[in-house]
Parts: sequence; structure tokens; C-alpha cells
Amino acid sequence: MQLEEHEIEGIGKVTFRASHKARHIRISLKPNSGIRVTVPRGASLREARTFLLSKKTWVQEHLKKIKALERSSTLFSEDSPYRTRHHELWLQKHQSNILKSNIKGGLIHVYYPENMDVTQPEVQTFIKKSIEEALRKEARVLLPKRVGELAALHGFKHQTISIKNAKTRWGSCSFRDNINLSLHLMRLPDHLIDYVILHELCHTVEKNHSHRFWKLLDQVCGNARGLDKELKKYRIGIF
Repeated sequence: MQLEEHEIEGIGKVTFRASHKARHIRISLKPNSGIRVTVPRGASLREARTFLLSKKTWVQEHLKKIKALERSSTLFSEDSPYRTRHHELWLQKHQSNILKSNIKGGLIHVYYPENMDVTQPEVQTFIKKSIEEALRKEARVLLPKRVGELAALHGFKHQTISIKNAKTRWGSCSFRDNINLSLHLMRLPDHLIDYVILHELCHTVEKNHSHRFWKLLDQVCGNARGLDKELKKYRIGIF
């Protein structure tokens, strides 16, 4: 078994994937990717199905959350224009059987096979990855410059600045004052980008979220708690 799809009663379509690196049977659920069960060497498909069924209630509960996230996600198509700050998404079918993209001249040009529907999870995932590459290009231009401007304005000192495809945090600051920023900041309005940057710059002075930290953050950005609440309305994984 390398890759098999099975319809499981009460759960739906499940992809079982063999893995030589996995040590245990693992279930993963992600928006637009369905349910995947990773099966380690030595375990059979029957064992994997049994394990999945033993977690049926857990899977069903998480499926509800996944479906809610999918409904709130952007479904990319030729009929639904999508723009980043400096790039426009163009989707086009082609005769090749592979997915490919080209980011140039303000365009994110994604080509997908004629025999595939643009709504298929594989195509949607590839489109998101292409958009993320465009966001990375934009982030490398804007974010380091903005960190420098805000640090100079408020007297903060920091070390390196890294742009990463972080999916759980908008930013972080290491103990050595290295600033890490998610490329997905480029999807936020300017005032929230500044808030995240100032949040991490404040961590160069206060390493935790103590009362002193929030007092300092409020001094440099104003209404820190309100901005933090506004930021929570955005989700990195939801475009």
C-alpha cells in the first residue's frame, strides 16, 4: 500500500498513506485536504482502519470544525479575482499534466491540467502555495524596512530579521532579540502589521507578557489590547 482511498461509514472519504518514516498510525485533518491516515511500516490497512474507527467520535467533532473553516476559506477560481498587495492571481488550464506557477510582473500565474477541476483540493493547495511565494517576495521588501523604521522611532534595538512561512504565529522574538515575522503579515492591514512588529520589538525589552510588557506596548502603539483583539479576528491559515 502506497496511497489508497476508502469510504468509511460515518466519516467519509479517507486517504491511507504508507510511510517508512512514521512510527505510529497518525490521523490528520486539514481544510481542503480531507482526512489522511499515515500508516507506518509493519502496520496493515486493516489495523489503520481499526485505529481510525476507534477515534471516530474525535474525527467527527474535528470534521465539523474543518468544514466551518472550509466555508470561510477563499475558493480560488477564474471567476473570483484575488489580489495580494502587489500581485494579481491568474488561473489558466494547460495541456500538461502537472501544476506549475510563475510569479512575475505583478502576476501570480498558475497553470493546472485540463483534466482537473480548479476546485480540487490539490489545485487549491497549489494555488495557496503560489500565493505564499508572492507574499514572501512582498514581505522581504516591506517588513525589514518597517521594522527598522519603527525600531528607530521608538528606540528599540534588535538583531536579525527573518521572514518565515509561519502558520501558527504572526511573529516572535528570540531571547537574543532576533525578530521572526510570518509572510502572512502581508495579508493584514497596515496598522495591524505595525502592531505585530511593535509587539515583537517590545519583547526585546520585556521577554514575557507581563504587566510591564503591555504597558510598554500601549505606550508605543496605543490601545494595545484593542489591537490584539482585532488581530485575533484574522487566521493565518484562512485566506
